[in-house]
Amino acid sequence: MAEISIKIYQIKIQLEGSKPPIWRRLLVRGDTSLAMLHEIIQCSMGWMDCHLHLFEKDGVAYGPSDSDPDPYHPMKSEVAKLSTILKREKDTLRYEYDFGDGWSHKIQLEKIIPMDPLARYPVCVKGVRSCPPEDCGGVWGYIRLQEVLADPEHEEYDELLEWVGEYFSPEEFDINTVNQFLQDCVR
Repeated sequence: MAEISIKIYQIKIQLEGSKPPIWRRLLVRGDTSLAMLHEIIQCSMGWMDCHLHLFEKDGVAYGPSDSDPDPYHPMKSEVAKLSTILKREKDTLRYEYDFGDGWSHKIQLEKIIPMDPLARYPVCVKGVRSCPPEDCGGVWGYIRLQEVLADPEHEEYDELLEWVGEYFSPEEFDINTVNQFLQDCVR
């Protein structure tokens, strides 16, 4: 019976500073820990979980318990639940991934809906554009990468194309692949 009372959060995760926007809309259980939300974000955005991360809400930071104790991680993300952080529709949470590149994401609670006992969560219901490659230098580095890849005559074109792979497309978003990653992520 307790399973039925669990609410589902429809959240939108948007990579801040990306133009055109890069985002995902997900349905996740409200009792999801921030540690699991980190894994869900990694899978849905296409990140590889190669760097440090943190969540921040109203000046309080949440990080993994295996990180060094310091004032930037006063709360452990393994015990913090999404439902205790985002309580009302339109509430937001910040997620930063890779402190060097500074990938900042805005997470907004769009809706709280009843759980469908036949559905599998988390699930991506919509998204736009491919996630930038790891270690490309943040938003500004990604803009530059796209400019170089748009110009086959650019002196760095061959090198960067080899680095990202010939099949990389900033416009591509495959919801089926994202949902397969999400199912593999929460096993």
